[in-house]
Amino acid sequence: MSEINITWPDNSRGTFPGGTTIKDAIGSWKPDVLSSTVAAKVDGSPVDLGVRLEKDAVVEPIDVATKEGLGILRHSTSHVMAQAVQDTFPGAKVTIGPSIEEGFYYDFECETNFTPEDLQKIEKRMQQITATDSTFSRREISRTEAVALFKEKGESYKVELINDLPPDVEIVSLYTQGGYVDLCRGPHLPSTQMIKAFTLLKVAGAYWRGDEHNKMLQRIYGTCFATQEALDDYLRMIEEAKKRDHRRLGRELDLFQLNDEAGPGLIIFHPKGMMLRYIIEEWERKEHLKRGYDMVMGPQILKDDLWKRSGHFDHYRENMYFTEVDGQGYGIKPMNCLSHMLIYKSKIRSYRDLPLRYFELGTVHRHEKTGVLHGLLRARQFTQDDAHILCTPDQLNSEIRAIADFVAYAMKIFGFEYEVELSTRPGNSIGSDADWDLATSALEGALKDSRMVYEINEGDGAFYGPKIDFKLKDALKRKWQCATIQCDFTLPERFDLSYIGSDGEKHRPVMLHRVILGAIERFMGVLIEHHAGAFPVWLSPVQASILTVTEKHIPHGEKVYKQLLDAGVRVEKSFSNEKLGYKIREAQMQKVPYMLVIGDREMAEDAVSPRQRDGNNLGSMSVPDFIDLVQERNRNYQ
Repeated sequence: MSEINITWPDNSRGTFPGGTTIKDAIGSWKPDVLSSTVAAKVDGSPVDLGVRLEKDAVVEPIDVATKEGLGILRHSTSHVMAQAVQDTFPGAKVTIGPSIEEGFYYDFECETNFTPEDLQKIEKRMQQITATDSTFSRREISRTEAVALFKEKGESYKVELINDLPPDVEIVSLYTQGGYVDLCRGPHLPSTQMIKAFTLLKVAGAYWRGDEHNKMLQRIYGTCFATQEALDDYLRMIEEAKKRDHRRLGRELDLFQLNDEAGPGLIIFHPKGMMLRYIIEEWERKEHLKRGYDMVMGPQILKDDLWKRSGHFDHYRENMYFTEVDGQGYGIKPMNCLSHMLIYKSKIRSYRDLPLRYFELGTVHRHEKTGVLHGLLRARQFTQDDAHILCTPDQLNSEIRAIADFVAYAMKIFGFEYEVELSTRPGNSIGSDADWDLATSALEGALKDSRMVYEINEGDGAFYGPKIDFKLKDALKRKWQCATIQCDFTLPERFDLSYIGSDGEKHRPVMLHRVILGAIERFMGVLIEHHAGAFPVWLSPVQASILTVTEKHIPHGEKVYKQLLDAGVRVEKSFSNEKLGYKIREAQMQKVPYMLVIGDREMAEDAVSPRQRDGNNLGSMSVPDFIDLVQERNRNYQ
């Protein structure tokens, strides 16, 4: 029997007989590693542990605690859930069941409408299946055989999936555990016994393939972790997230409303919510002007011809709204870049003019499906802190680094940690290979020069260029996409943008699309949940509430109110006949940072007695001293 050489992650090597399984090889190399290994990468490709090695290879075990390992664990658990559903509800049809960032789901067609009690039954059956220690076994069969197999089982959705595969795909893979067979690329766990800590979370409706014209299915969501402790931590986080839900807090704090009369995905801001938005937007304007940006504004609708020239009509049309004026077709803008290019093109530009940085708090509209709408976090109308930088290729590195520095500064001000991803060319893209290579190299080079730690997110770039994504982490360590930098050689080419270089010849500028906070609405939603509605003083829509003890204290309250207003403190009055304790509770419920109690002593001393929302009393102080306290918080972004 021939021998093969395996190279391990620590660069050590081992010699094994040809045909040795990956599982046996890892067990021989490091037995203690095997217990937490769910699959392995062979020359960079993930495969099952049961695969036999016939030639020299680089083998890297995939640990269950890693992101990739957790994805495999969850995908395998979704197969067990599908088996449990069909065991519990004979006749249920399975569709697709992937792992997702926080767990897994599977979509079913079933005559029974699943209830919470049904989820308990399914979960109990899953526990029985996992205890059997059934092997996940893979086999490959012809496409024709697979169609016949799933037709016989009555699995019409699987048949449709196979028939929709590219014509050159002749072989498909199946996975079987405990008699349950599913169409799947894999890899999977070696055995169901590795599934130890899981739970089913909820049922939701989902259209087949996300198309609202297709049949409505039932989607069961679940999650799974490597340990029970990790699962318990996650469930505690879910409960905390419910308390912080920005939609609930938006109602309770009177920030905004979602109203079906207005339409789904459309936000109506109340005075306090609009004040929060105003504070954020004014901060943005000030910081952009400090960095040499010019403020601009484009129209809400632009002729169809422009959207065709940009490529949006062919590559983004399903996300757009269209209208007609005087027989002319118009697209309602889903992004702001086209107007900015027209501003650039309005006159001849020299290399000495560059870079040009156009900034717009631009409101856009996107046709999001109803099922994905989620309060402020996913809306159909929203405003982006959008900017487009047009520069020479030589300026690209310094401009990208400056944007990254701006993002880092903004995250520090608003109190967020963040991670960085480089998203590369998607399948649905425009532009030449050379331009994509240049753009990707420019972004990656700037990240390296800035010594930023980043991950590669393959195939998730915009259709016109690669991008850097900054994902902030909130108080619950959830990740949110906000800031992004996109490098674009294609749209300047399509719109024939140029500048006169030092050689007197025309050259093509490069365009950087970027946002710092992203959609203002989305960022507000994240802020609300991050702070659980208890904003720092500088961001609070109401910074102080004046609470009078009795009616005779109102004149002094009015005087203090005017002093605070004149000094720029955001203040409200609580002069009703209610008892002081009630007023304090109301202000605490509204999460106001300071409650200014005014009674006999405060009136006699021309003072206020600030009480913080955490219940801490600051003692009596003059109004000017309180104003100084608030203004210092504003200056220091506290």
